[in-house]
Amino acid sequence: MRVLAVCLALVSSACLDLAGADLGRYVERQEQHFSVGGRPDVAVSTFDGAVEVRVWDRPDVEVVVEKHASSRESAATIAVEAQQSGNHVSVDVRVPRQSGFHLSRSAKLIVLVPAAADLTAKSGDGSIDVERIHGRLDLHSGDGTIKARSIDGDVTVSTGDGSIDVTGAIGALRARSGDGSITIAASGGDHAGDWEIDTGDGSVTLSLPKTFGAELDAHTGDGGVRLEDVSVSNVNGEIRRNRVKGRLGEGGRALRIRTGDGSITLRSARPSETGGSR
Repeated sequence: MRVLAVCLALVSSACLDLAGADLGRYVERQEQHFSVGGRPDVAVSTFDGAVEVRVWDRPDVEVVVEKHASSRESAATIAVEAQQSGNHVSVDVRVPRQSGFHLSRSAKLIVLVPAAADLTAKSGDGSIDVERIHGRLDLHSGDGTIKARSIDGDVTVSTGDGSIDVTGAIGALRARSGDGSITIAASGGDHAGDWEIDTGDGSVTLSLPKTFGAELDAHTGDGGVRLEDVSVSNVNGEIRRNRVKGRLGEGGRALRIRTGDGSITLRSARPSETGGSR
């Protein structure tokens, strides 16, 4: 493990923030490197901070923990627990419970993995950004936006408060936001799994390939359901302004969409919106 610590004094111009963080704060970086012999199964979590996951051309896993705090002493209370068992790698960043506050501490995670990997990423309060992973994704934030772009695999994603944006060749899908919009852009593929999309307050937009087949059940409490260059057959009941039930394409897996307050839009995918192949 390599540690880079930079003390940023409030008035001293001699200190330099090599991590690119806030002036007047202490920043410390720890690099955790793991050698794996096959497809890695990676689990990372932070109590407060963003998580960024990127693909590289090495067969190993690297996790950079970037601690942000008011002082070296405060940063020292941020604990990093790293474990490896075969191809399973986990890094958990936490702080002791005290008064329910994090005392202005946070820990950003920057994760590098091979393209073929399974990933679980969690943040108590922060955004999650993932690109070009071919494998199972399980992403959760207590409060923050979540983006998963050019992916290929099954996806489970949830946030207590924030938007969700997923693009690629999606298998099974579970997407939920307590308060935020959800945007899904699917590329071609068999989509071998049910889709369930739910937001308490926000719009839902799905861009689907022409070959996409599903049994659609879409409902909004306060808004409308719009179909743009998308046909629904075998309609079950009446097509209403705020609800549509029927078959897309050849049918198949369930596609359930719910929003408490917001519009639902289904449209044919545009080439620039999707990424990944299945």
